[in-house]
Amino acid sequence: MLYRLRRQTRERQAVDLLTPCAHVYFGGVITRPTLLCAAALAFSSPLAAQSLTQVADSSPFRPLDLPTPTDVRSASGRPGAKYWQQRADYRISGILDSARNELRGQETIHYVNHSPDSLPYVWMFVEQNLCAPNSITNQLNQPPLVFLGSSFDFSCQGFNGGGNLESLRVNGVDAKRTVYGTTMRVDLARPIPPGGAIDIDAKWHFNVPPQGGGRMGHDGPLYEIAQWYPRMVVYDDVRGWNHEPYIGAGEFYLEYGDFDVSLTVPASYIVAATGELANPEQVLTPTQRARLAAARKSATPVAIISRDEVGNMDKTRPRIFAQGELSALAPHSSLTWHYSARNVRDFAFAAGPNFLWDASGYNGILIESLYRPSADKWSEVNRMGREAIKYYSEQWYPYPWSHATTVEGPVEGMEYPMLTFTPNSPSREDQQWVIAHEFGHEWFPMMVGSNERLYPWMDEGFNTFIDLANAARYFAGTPYGDSIEVHPLHLYAEHATPGEEQPLITNPTQVRDLFWVGYQKPALMMQTLRYEVLGKDRFDAAFRSYIKAWAFKHPTPADFFRMMRDESGMDLDWFWRGWIYSTARLDQAVDSVGVKPEAEALVYLSNRGTMVMPLEMTLTFVDGTRSAVKLPIEMWNLGSRFVYHVPQHLRVTSVEVDPRHALPDVDRANNRYPR
Repeated sequence: MLYRLRRQTRERQAVDLLTPCAHVYFGGVITRPTLLCAAALAFSSPLAAQSLTQVADSSPFRPLDLPTPTDVRSASGRPGAKYWQQRADYRISGILDSARNELRGQETIHYVNHSPDSLPYVWMFVEQNLCAPNSITNQLNQPPLVFLGSSFDFSCQGFNGGGNLESLRVNGVDAKRTVYGTTMRVDLARPIPPGGAIDIDAKWHFNVPPQGGGRMGHDGPLYEIAQWYPRMVVYDDVRGWNHEPYIGAGEFYLEYGDFDVSLTVPASYIVAATGELANPEQVLTPTQRARLAAARKSATPVAIISRDEVGNMDKTRPRIFAQGELSALAPHSSLTWHYSARNVRDFAFAAGPNFLWDASGYNGILIESLYRPSADKWSEVNRMGREAIKYYSEQWYPYPWSHATTVEGPVEGMEYPMLTFTPNSPSREDQQWVIAHEFGHEWFPMMVGSNERLYPWMDEGFNTFIDLANAARYFAGTPYGDSIEVHPLHLYAEHATPGEEQPLITNPTQVRDLFWVGYQKPALMMQTLRYEVLGKDRFDAAFRSYIKAWAFKHPTPADFFRMMRDESGMDLDWFWRGWIYSTARLDQAVDSVGVKPEAEALVYLSNRGTMVMPLEMTLTFVDGTRSAVKLPIEMWNLGSRFVYHVPQHLRVTSVEVDPRHALPDVDRANNRYPR
């Protein structure tokens, strides 16, 4: 009895509060409340005001909680007037001892502090420790990640190695260093002031694993070498030092700079590497140099090393002595290959004695493919690579470096500036995909340097998205080419399992289905945004602007979100919330069809899922005619139900929502009326 009296009292108070409001019915629906109504609700009752402030905004269109814009990262998503990033330049000398399976090296890093902060210590990556006996990778022995038919083993496969850092000096003085697995803290005698710089000298060696974390290693005399030198951790305005450990699944986030690298290898070896070869006269024959010059101007492959020349380099390649004499190389001798690279974030190389070498040119860029005679799918690889570089350059952003080289070997697929490692694949379609995918990484993240150790959707996902259109173009007119772009959509039902699927924002080391979360779902997201939300022209212009603005810089997710909004003119927070920050599921439905007294047909639509998207439907009328209707996302502004007023005064006999099956709708049984 007491509860009922109190409730009635509260109801009378509510009526008193609502009395000044226009168009208000007690127990009904409030429509068009006036300013006087708002004032009454806000000020007439402290309890009512408190209740209003405690109600969370549950609208799917509520703003994302993004970092506050600054003069470093602007509200438009572009680098701000005071944007800064650190710089690390490297001078490295490496010696590959194939007899001992050992790589020895020394380096000098010139590190410039462009930040406004004074740095009392620096962090470095020592990723050679991935295979150390006490490393996280070796201790956990995590199972391989399966990507459809491919298995990526990010373990060291039982190899116990690790790096041996012989010395480390800062500005000529031994520095205190503390190693934590694949990261190392270096304490400085004096902090680096804003605008200051230090020189770090290091000497090191390690044994090359048969396969290190799925990204480097050797197969007999063939070496694919990466993560091979101590390098600087990124210090940025967002997180300070980004020293997440390297344990295999997460990839890399690195500073940009210039590299000067000398690689001494057995004389019979051919080397492919990041950067431009600075001493071709000392390591290549005149014939090879002439062929390379011709290849740069050729749209079709030129054989730099033909099949009958494979394995004979120590006999056919001359060496220039100081006196200018030409002499055959002595047995067991070595050659030093000298490379320079500008404005890159990493350096990798491959070396081996038994390479076929093809090359062609596109727009002055040398497209190269090096492979062993056993690689039976590689005769078409150079064309595949050239078409990929051409498409990405003309569609999105011009390729900025002098060459794009791919090397066949044991690594399943990995990318570095100007250089990729790719295997011999079981089919022509698979071969094209891996060649184009690894070259696509030259855009994401080699140019647009996002943090792929945290956000694989910003590099693997964006790259997969551009790969799909390229593959469709390359195989146009074939069943594969005509269906490849819808592949991610077809994978949705299998991988987007409720309770199992993880949001795209999940750290990659914690992702159970990286194939979906890192690659295919973000590609589906980008396709959906391009074709179903913004439209191709609107999307393409915005995405090109994003690439251009952040080339050779470090964008964050917030920068991408803001720039796509700013360029396209559409608020997309609802889109990113559904696709990236949650595992929201789409279920659009047609509930019924009615008729108003004036004979105007009404189509009752609902959004039964947790994701919102624009709606497309086909209406069929009593006379057999059809009408295609596209409704914008704003249809859901007022809730999950919407009534569409059909402008034609004809009876609607049937309705189909998403007739093209373009969206990942989880229940198509309710997409038709009548059922």
